[in-house]
Amino acid sequence: MDTLLHAISGVLTLILMGLIGCVLAELGWINDTNKSILPKLINYVSLPLFFVYNITHTFSHDQLLHLIKGSIVPFISIAICFVLSVIAAHFMAPKSRRGIFQSSFTTSNVIFVGLPVTMALFGEEAIPYTLLYFFANTTFFWTLGNASIQSDSANFSYRKILTMSTLKRIFSPPILGFLISLVILIIDIPLPKFFLDTAQYMGNLTTPLALIFIGVTLHSMGLKKLRFDFSLSGICIGRFIIAPLSMFILAHIFPMPELMYKVFVIMASLPAMVQTVVLSSLYQTDPEYATLVVSSTTLLSIITIPIYMVLLS
Repeated sequence: MDTLLHAISGVLTLILMGLIGCVLAELGWINDTNKSILPKLINYVSLPLFFVYNITHTFSHDQLLHLIKGSIVPFISIAICFVLSVIAAHFMAPKSRRGIFQSSFTTSNVIFVGLPVTMALFGEEAIPYTLLYFFANTTFFWTLGNASIQSDSANFSYRKILTMSTLKRIFSPPILGFLISLVILIIDIPLPKFFLDTAQYMGNLTTPLALIFIGVTLHSMGLKKLRFDFSLSGICIGRFIIAPLSMFILAHIFPMPELMYKVFVIMASLPAMVQTVVLSSLYQTDPEYATLVVSSTTLLSIITIPIYMVLLS
């Protein structure tokens, strides 16, 4: 019972911060003109500094090398889900939506939902494992996920996949912040206290800004547009059942610390990535369907996250 109450309390905290975003959008303080500042602040400022502070502050050199070994498990789990998504898409999604289906089935919203969830449910000690899953998840999304969404376009060409634009998205500021932090730790570069303090303060903005952005996004989507169809049901099965189940099985094949196992399962069970909507709009595929997928899975995660917390207890 204590585990259930803790999970519900953590999720309610996230919902409340998300509702603040909805209220700010309803009041007009955050609108279509200025809402883009939120993901920019997260991706270009708070999140890279969040990684710098937490990785250099949390780990020693030896701990990091031991931890990196565990990163193979998220890669394997996501690869399995992608293969299953390709098979399922042929039976459950129309051809014009198969790319969105595959990407949403496979990758989860680790930053905007996963990071606040793990902080609320497990505390700061869960951050390292969240970062490992983030690295695998982001790599897959900006490579295979990006190519899948792009393939829905009528003007699709495989030559357009490997472009400088794609490489820039893979090596985004959060990924660069993550990699730079690893380099700093591995070669043991000392950082001045004033810089670490700044990184800590700015990094702490990540969770509330991410949740406010989700609230604003859901407000702009409108709940009236939420309609379940066959393909959306398939995505939900992938996100909330198959992905965490694959991680559960792999955790028993590859022994890992208990907290790492719990974090990985929660990360695998999260909703579809918000960036799916961005790429769908960019490639002129089906942004309304992508919006439906993101909003529906985000709302359903309010129910599934406490369930998984209880099952993992």
